[in-house]
Amino acid sequence: MDLDLALRTEKPAALKDTSTLDEKREMERWERSNRMSLMIMKRAIPESFRGTMSDEADAKSFLAELEKRFAKNEKAETSTLLSTLVSMKYKGKGNIREYILEMSHIASKLSALKLVLPEELLVYLVLISLPSQFNQFKVSYNCIKEKWSLNELISHCVQEEERIKQDKTESAHLASTSKGSNKRKIKEAANSGPPRKHHKETKEETKESGCFFCKGTNHKKKNCTKYHAWRAKKGLPELPKTN
Repeated sequence: MDLDLALRTEKPAALKDTSTLDEKREMERWERSNRMSLMIMKRAIPESFRGTMSDEADAKSFLAELEKRFAKNEKAETSTLLSTLVSMKYKGKGNIREYILEMSHIASKLSALKLVLPEELLVYLVLISLPSQFNQFKVSYNCIKEKWSLNELISHCVQEEERIKQDKTESAHLASTSKGSNKRKIKEAANSGPPRKHHKETKEETKESGCFFCKGTNHKKKNCTKYHAWRAKKGLPELPKTN
C-alpha cells in the first residue's frame, strides 16, 4: 500500500455514477492513505495541537498547517548553527572521526538553510578546532600543495590521533621505568653505605684514643702542643695542661 499517496497526490475527483472501476479503486487507495497518514501524524504530535487542527482537513493540508505551527526563524537558526560550528573545539578525548562528522552534519543543516559552506572551508574549520597536540599535523598540511577532501582529512586525522596516543603510552612507560630505576639506585646506595651508628662509634673511638686536632694517637687534644701553639697564634687564652 502506498502509505504516503495522499501526501504526494491531490485528492481524485469526486465519484459519479458514471465513474469507472479504476477511478473507484484510485479513490479507495487515496482515502485509505489519507486516513492512515492522518492517524500517524496525530499520534506523533502533542495532544494540545490536535484540537487546534480541523477534522475536515486531508493529510496534505494537515501537514501544511502543522508546518506553520512549528515554523522556525531561518535567520536565527542559521546564526545558531554557524556560531556552533565555528566555536567547536576538539578536546582530544573520544573519537575524532565522529567529531568531524558532527561538524559536517552541522554544515549540511546550514546548506539546507541556503548557506552553503565549501568543503575546503570546512576542512580549515576542522583543522582550526584541533588542540595543540595536532600542531605538527596542521603545519604539515599547510606545507603541502595538495588540498584534502573531507574524507581524506578524516582518514589522516584518525592516523594522527593513533600516533599521539601511542606516543603518550610510550612516554608514560618510559617515565615509569625511569622512576623505578632511580628508586632501586637510591635503595642500593643506602644499603651499601656505612651504618650511622658505626660511624658515630668510630668518631667516639677516635676522640677517646687520640688527638682530634693533629690526629696523633699518643695524646689527647687538651695536651696537644700544636693545638696550644695554634691557640697562642690566634690570641686565645692559654689552657692549663694536664698530665
